[in-house]
Amino acid sequence: MTGETDLNTLIAQMRPMLDPVPYVFCTFATKTLVDLAEYDPIGLFAETEGVTAILPLERARELGLAEAEWFRRITLTVHSSLEAVGLTAAISAALTEKGISANVVAAYFHDHVFVPEEHAEAALSALRALSENR
Repeated sequence: MTGETDLNTLIAQMRPMLDPVPYVFCTFATKTLVDLAEYDPIGLFAETEGVTAILPLERARELGLAEAEWFRRITLTVHSSLEAVGLTAAISAALTEKGISANVVAAYFHDHVFVPEEHAEAALSALRALSENR
């Protein structure tokens, strides 16, 4: 497994970056992963109840889902290991102090934090402050 595992290093070097694109979390009981691929999802997850897709807002509009809550993605640009312990907890704690909900997706190279659009700038500031205080 590659990537950083030391929590202090991860936090100090996480360099959070805010994606300008709004995203929508959607669920589909009857669509397959293949069906949803044409909508350019940045995340798909098969659950018992259906497939969850994280779609760019413009693609969600094509499905009539743009009225759902909009999220912004903050990517932690440090290459974190999937075996790292405590990063999600540290991020959650920093955002909890600001009253900001977070949906964290750990991919192979980076962790991605989805926050409600109206709190995106405050979340970015909170994560930068966390990193700078390490």
